[in-house]
Amino acid sequence: MSKARFKNILRSKLTYIFLLAVVFGLISISALRSNYMNMVELRNAVNTADKENGDVEKALQDLRSHVYSHMNTNLATGNSAIKPPIQLKYRYERLQAKAGETVKVVNARVSVEGERICGAQFPSGGFNPNRVKCIQDYVAVYAVTENSVPDDLYKFDFISPKWSADLAGISLVITAILSIVFVVGVVKAQIKKRYF
Repeated sequence: MSKARFKNILRSKLTYIFLLAVVFGLISISALRSNYMNMVELRNAVNTADKENGDVEKALQDLRSHVYSHMNTNLATGNSAIKPPIQLKYRYERLQAKAGETVKVVNARVSVEGERICGAQFPSGGFNPNRVKCIQDYVAVYAVTENSVPDDLYKFDFISPKWSADLAGISLVITAILSIVFVVGVVKAQIKKRYF
């Protein structure tokens, strides 16, 4: 086999390897973008479910399983990203309102109970400072205050893997292997050209 023919065969093989690396690189870029766009749609579904008081748990489960099994699906990007990135504003507001209503109901019962107990201790009608003080003291002891809603009820953070065995991950591996083979082939060809 002549040297010229060998060079042409080598160049054509390297050209095919390079073209395959480019094709798989484009596939991996497209798949990474698709992973991210699917995550955005699922995140929007969570926000919509939260706003409309829908099935937030199912929407969160769909988002969680997508993020955990696909690369390039991080929810928060950049230096000014919100941590955790999923904060269910409407769920938080509903939980706060419910907690506020519960506190009002309990405190109303405490006030009525205080009036009943203190009325029995200080039975005179009209303005009775001892009775008023007794009611105030009873309410101060037994009244409840509104607690903040625990974070885990409305804040969520899902981290995507650095590599996943989906189309994006596999095509990235193939691109890397083909690129290495191409570079090694070019280096070998240069060495043969220079020293042989």
